[in-house]
Amino acid sequence: MAQTENEAPYFTLDDGVFVPGEQARGWWAPGTVHGRLLAGLAARALEREHGAEGMHVARLTVDLFRSAPLAPVRVRTERVRDGRRIRVADAVVLGAGTDGAGEPLARVSAVLLRTSTPPPGYIPATGPWDAPPPDELPPSHTARTFWRFDEELRPVREWRGDQRRRAWLRESRPLVAGESVSPLVRVTLAADSASPMAHASDEGLRYINADFTLTLSRLPLSDAIGLEATAHTAEDGIAVGHCALYDTAGPIGYCVTTAVANDVR
Repeated sequence: MAQTENEAPYFTLDDGVFVPGEQARGWWAPGTVHGRLLAGLAARALEREHGAEGMHVARLTVDLFRSAPLAPVRVRTERVRDGRRIRVADAVVLGAGTDGAGEPLARVSAVLLRTSTPPPGYIPATGPWDAPPPDELPPSHTARTFWRFDEELRPVREWRGDQRRRAWLRESRPLVAGESVSPLVRVTLAADSASPMAHASDEGLRYINADFTLTLSRLPLSDAIGLEATAHTAEDGIAVGHCALYDTAGPIGYCVTTAVANDVR
């Protein structure tokens, strides 16, 4: 995959305010910011303000409870718990507002755990992915019928019928102008795609993501993130789904998503 870091960023940072560009526009409704980008901004803030050497972000829960206008936003964080082996921190993405105190648009909670020596013994675990490396696969155009995105997507095979939905995603733009995308932010941006991976039908995507929870045993080592849809159930317009996440070295974690039926406007 060709690197495209010189593409226009999603946001520029101006005195603590993130100003979205046109490329940050969401898919479900005109004049909105894509929810995955709010999750990325929150992950960025949590990592910068609460990360520490020896502390690993093991869980990130993202609540996308309000459509965000295509307008500037701020991120506010708070440390909730700070123990010897566990740290909990929350972030809220706010509309910038004229007085700097706009309404909440998304909420993200992070659990950081202290790394240590693994205990002895054998535990059955998720094995390596049998998917070809991303650079051996062509980019997809057919899969774009499921949802609009700015990541470069390379399906292991085109999604038809009951075939396993597996794909590599790579971010094509910087999240914030002048900054590289960290491994945590990269996997957070990719994890939002667990919803369309799990919930899209042969007629397209008609479930809008309400939240997702990302669990990570380690951060990705590659800039390509692999997703495999492993579960979907739905009833009365409510869907829950699950994806396994990989990098080019092997499994890194999972993403669980909830979604509600919604028509494209």
